[in-house]
Amino acid sequence: MALLELAQVTKRYGGIVAVNDASFAVEEGSITALIGPNGAGKTTAFDTISGVIEVDSGSIWYEGKDITNLRPHAVTKLGIGRTFQVTRELGDMTVVENLAVASVPNNFTSLIGSRVYKEEHDRAMDVLEFLGIEKLANEFAKNLSYGQRKLLELASVLMIEPNLILLDEPAGGVNPALLERILDRIQAINAGGTTFLIVEHNMDVVMRLSESIVVMAHGLVLMQDTPEVVRNDERVLDAYLGEA
Repeated sequence: MALLELAQVTKRYGGIVAVNDASFAVEEGSITALIGPNGAGKTTAFDTISGVIEVDSGSIWYEGKDITNLRPHAVTKLGIGRTFQVTRELGDMTVVENLAVASVPNNFTSLIGSRVYKEEHDRAMDVLEFLGIEKLANEFAKNLSYGQRKLLELASVLMIEPNLILLDEPAGGVNPALLERILDRIQAINAGGTTFLIVEHNMDVVMRLSESIVVMAHGLVLMQDTPEVVRNDERVLDAYLGEA
């Protein structure tokens, strides 16, 4: 059963069609990859799903409900979490404070010292331990390495207990050792029932994680199939893999 579905979605910026009549589905419990060259429309597709931008036509469905053009906070409340290619941590707050903000983003000031903050702090520590970065709990976010910031962003998403996580370039700029931890945790989270849609340029990561791959180029969805089929499709080789 499809947890998420895009149906003939189009988004224009002036004369540029960033996403052109795009349709694809993300099955519940799956790890689905969204790939394509720069400018293919991947980030724009993410932005339409998460409510950052509105579509010009078409529809987006989640758990059988039309969520087209919902605002980001409403999308989050439905259980859809998202990371960004450029991390968005609050540098002058500690790691654990960042997670508390993520769990109650509009009421953090009133949380300090409250019972709710204690509860969120304890849950944040559980998430950090799960990701293997509990020793960084009291470190200021601005002092983290780029890979650690990627883990912090994933931790922030986990604080909302999402059913679907949109991951934007989880492998980008991460050293091999930390990348292994990130990939291992993604697989562990998925094994617990959480669905993933991942934008990623590292094809080794895509082939390792995903069971379904959506290929985009010039705003169009070229195909959606298994990694084995995608790897050997001439359209993919021409549009994307051939650029490597």
